[in-house]
Amino acid sequence: MNNPKINITKTEVLSDNWYTLRKVTYEYQKDDGTVETHAREAYDRGNGAVILLYNKEKGTVILTRQFRMPTYVNGNENGMMIEACAGLLDEDNPEDCIKKETQEETGYQIKEVQKVFESYMSPGSVTEILYFFVAEYTDDMKTSEGGGLAEEEENIEVLELAFEEALKMMDNGEIRDAKTIMLLQYAQIHNLL
Repeated sequence: MNNPKINITKTEVLSDNWYTLRKVTYEYQKDDGTVETHAREAYDRGNGAVILLYNKEKGTVILTRQFRMPTYVNGNENGMMIEACAGLLDEDNPEDCIKKETQEETGYQIKEVQKVFESYMSPGSVTEILYFFVAEYTDDMKTSEGGGLAEEEENIEVLELAFEEALKMMDNGEIRDAKTIMLLQYAQIHNLL
């Protein structure tokens, strides 16, 4: 933290039930030299990684479907979301994390991944940086049914979809997850399939 116009004066933990919600009070020096005091809340859930698995030969992608409570309470009728495989880094680096998450969630064991970019996903309230990857998969890489880990209370359905179908699902609103839309558009722009 090296912005000379910002002086953090107080940090309070409001909740550490699931992840950590902090209230940060800081002084902000405006361009005209005046100083304002602001207070903002920041939710820290750690950083994460996400991947789009694709198969050029078959023209398919691997996505997942699972219940997401925050979407359910905000108008998603059944709470189910179609998403690219993702997970929190915990103590892993992004590449190791996404390989492990891919195995756990989709059942595919991949060796090579390509980082395509990284992004703050909701910079007004969440600290998370998400690392985006793509990787080719083949049927012989499938070593299990996937579905996530029971101890993490995951109940994940694995979907193999035609790429064109996934794009249509994005266009018609069946796919509404930002990270998944970003990766599908990346694949389209860069002609991965």
